[in-house]
Amino acid sequence: MKTIKSSQNIGSDIMRNLVKVSLITISILVISVPAVAQEVDISKIELPDNFQISIYAENVPGARSMSMSPNGILYVGTRKEGKVYAITDKNGDNKADKVHTIASGKRSPNGVAWRNGDLYVAEISRILKFTEIDNNLDSPPDPEVIYDEFPTKGYHGWKFIKFGPDGKLYVPVGAPCNVCKRENPVFSSITRLDTNGQNREIYARGIRNTVGFDWHPESEVLWFTDNGRDHMGDNKPPDELNKAPKKGMHFGFPFCHGKNIQDPKFTKRKCTEFTPPVLELGPHVAALGMRFYTGKMFPEKYKGGIFIAEHGSWNRTVPIGYRIMYVKVEDNKPVSLEVFAEGWLQDEEDWGRPVDVLVRSDGSLLVSDDKSGTIYRISYSK
Repeated sequence: MKTIKSSQNIGSDIMRNLVKVSLITISILVISVPAVAQEVDISKIELPDNFQISIYAENVPGARSMSMSPNGILYVGTRKEGKVYAITDKNGDNKADKVHTIASGKRSPNGVAWRNGDLYVAEISRILKFTEIDNNLDSPPDPEVIYDEFPTKGYHGWKFIKFGPDGKLYVPVGAPCNVCKRENPVFSSITRLDTNGQNREIYARGIRNTVGFDWHPESEVLWFTDNGRDHMGDNKPPDELNKAPKKGMHFGFPFCHGKNIQDPKFTKRKCTEFTPPVLELGPHVAALGMRFYTGKMFPEKYKGGIFIAEHGSWNRTVPIGYRIMYVKVEDNKPVSLEVFAEGWLQDEEDWGRPVDVLVRSDGSLLVSDDKSGTIYRISYSK
């Protein structure tokens, strides 16, 4: 017997469907619309004694990964905005005089790396090269596609890129999920390739999603951050700081998180089989960009240590992160972890989200913030 719904029930069904459609539409809008710049108040930022923070550049929507040429031109990638910026300081007063847009309409051009006059930009699935970019900021050349065979999946598909001491371009490929294992071995890895896009190989495996790495200034060993998986509770797993002194190491994902947290779904391999992190960071802090401090401006205690930008938690009951951390390194080992700069989170509300850090030639530290669209400069003077 066919059931006939009453007009009241039909009306209820229509309303429920309309609500569903509205929620889907709202979700799409939330995902696709670039972040709106937030009000910037640097007086809220707390720093150690004798450190100062200033605005180096503003009106840089979605500012994320950074790279600087020897000419002092700062290149900045984005995600949702699809743009790449070049920022100049022609007046030499430690404040940008102009923000150039050198590319737009790209797919999450997060990663930027300058080398020998050219700018390399990483989209989701390909690497672009802008030739002789420093001299063509107002009329940038059409980019050359040097590699276009990375996966096209957007989940953890945005990339941080950097040239290593070996002259190769290092490019990570994040896991296309919260936690999973895919047949394609390039997922959850750090790859490297020649400047012409040839000879791509996997350097390290078992990495959920790294959006920041650097090489120790003396040993030339690769260190990198890695974001822990979600939905295991507020306090686990931790984000990680790892190092990979040789090719072929496996860092545990998806089987193991932190030093010894077995994944409840992936249990066939145990944590003792993998390389553990050298340091466990906070849970869900979203540790992204990191740099060894190689400048001469800051006090001696900071020399050779690591600054890490924590973008901040999105799924923790009490949010944490939204700050710059400092890791003291001795004999190629981390010996302490402390807060260096904080204040972008106020009363559990964030007005800024640090993404990347970069040491300028004068020894000051630049910090990008994709929520407020700002580049900050942190300096030291007594």
